Amino acid sequence: MTLPKVTDPSEDARYEQITIPTGGSFLWRCDDYPWERNVWNYHPEIEIHLVRKTTGMTYVGDYIGNFEPGNLSMVGGSLPHNWITLPAPDRLIKDRDIVLQFVPETFLHLADVMPEFRDLERLFEQASLGIEFFGETAKRGAQLLEKMNEVEGMERMSLMIALLALFASSNETKTLASDHFASLAGRGSDRDLELLEVSLTFLQDNFLSNPKIGDVANLVGMSETAFSRFFKKQTGNSFTDHLTTLRLYSAKRLLRESDMSVTNI
Repeated sequence: MTLPKVTDPSEDARYEQITIPTGGSFLWRCDDYPWERNVWNYHPEIEIHLVRKTTGMTYVGDYIGNFEPGNLSMVGGSLPHNWITLPAPDRLIKDRDIVLQFVPETFLHLADVMPEFRDLERLFEQASLGIEFFGETAKRGAQLLEKMNEVEGMERMSLMIALLALFASSNETKTLASDHFASLAGRGSDRDLELLEVSLTFLQDNFLSNPKIGDVANLVGMSETAFSRFFKKQTGNSFTDHLTTLRLYSAKRLLRESDMSVTNI
């Protein structure tokens, strides 16, 4: 079986075109991993993202963190994001993610006739930085997302409203991207996002081989100085800090999932 590449910057657009189904108010789908859209991408729609299987690394704006099954996030429009599982050869992870995408104005306009929907204004503003949910909020949110696959029409919409109400009232949250990064969201050209994806993918695949900043700079056709400034501006992290984060994640994963000694790790 031939698996799709996690990323292919020459073929995959960094801007993801979202098509809301005719007769619906939002898009719900279940994604395999890897898949052609599993790239560093952005779109004007808000995204709710549930990781159902595997561990890996979360990239939202300039935030880098770890995820495990049950990880539930909400990402605002034009905020770049990706969830990466270190791939094993010839391994396809079926139904790794549930993704829900919608235009925020669809629900904000309802406040004109149903004032209760104004509670969503603050939630959507918070989502501009990315939100991760924990505890009972994440557990209940995952249940609502899973249930949506079983129903249609008004029943599915009722679950969506319940999900948004849950998020809007929750204090089990963590803000992801920094204010600085969010203020620059949408500033990058498609070419900038393509070069950043090439860089992140290379580092993800080679971080254990001690890559040098010059290696990546050459890959994207920049001087070391220019690339260092570019990487810091686009991610909010220095090249060295990014490599350290990747290595710490790998070490934690090996400690949890392998029989290797602490010394070898």
